[in-house]
Amino acid sequence: MAPPSITLIGAGNAGYHLGRRLRATGSEIVQVFSRQPAKARELAEATGAQPINRLAEVKAGAGLYILAVSDGAIAPVAATLRQRLPEDSAVVHTSGATPSTVLAPSFPRHGIFYPLQTFSREREPNFSTIPVCIYSPDEELEGQLAALGRQISNNVHRIDDEQRAILHVAAVFVNNFSNHLFHIGKVIVEEEKLPFELLLPLIRETVDKIETNAPKDMQTGPARRGDRKTIERHLAYLKKFPNFEAVYEVLTESIHQEKT
Repeated sequence: MAPPSITLIGAGNAGYHLGRRLRATGSEIVQVFSRQPAKARELAEATGAQPINRLAEVKAGAGLYILAVSDGAIAPVAATLRQRLPEDSAVVHTSGATPSTVLAPSFPRHGIFYPLQTFSREREPNFSTIPVCIYSPDEELEGQLAALGRQISNNVHRIDDEQRAILHVAAVFVNNFSNHLFHIGKVIVEEEKLPFELLLPLIRETVDKIETNAPKDMQTGPARRGDRKTIERHLAYLKKFPNFEAVYEVLTESIHQEKT
């Protein structure tokens, strides 16, 4: 099955990397839309597409329209595109938190194409290992999305709207929250004129261990041991960082509850 021609709506971090990966693996990118002309031009040059910065310039006839836009923009962008495109156009979005049904009022042939990864423009992702979550109530379209997912990744899963919403909650914990904890650690060591690099081997080891072991089984530290003296010393130090103190207390209690 030949990959569909694609119009990519959105050239932010996710759209930028997804568009380049799709082009590199054989997809034709017809148009790239961004409200910021420079971003549209940059991605269009990398994919051989036409850059556009007005939705009114989106052309009919692409095999698939991928909306890589913010969650709040998905429904209004789809409604605007409906004025330009035939009703039977295939339209999907890339959000982990928004249900596919937001597209239904505008396009009956709708679905999800969600790469489960955090993207930064300056870092090249290893797409072959990234889980690509696909879903559509349209069986034919879902088959096309599965094929497109396998084109860019070795890790493709059918995840329905309810499952994906829950998966996104878990993703926030392991990505957004853990990154915030790294930030807290950086603030604390730099407050004491210590380099953050001292913590990097510990961070790497923590992540490496859970490749082959359950995170709960790998839990260590004073909360796991029930070491109240150490916990109280930590809390006494954290009085200078009230927000961090609150985080420490909540996580300590959570670890304690999981232990019992």
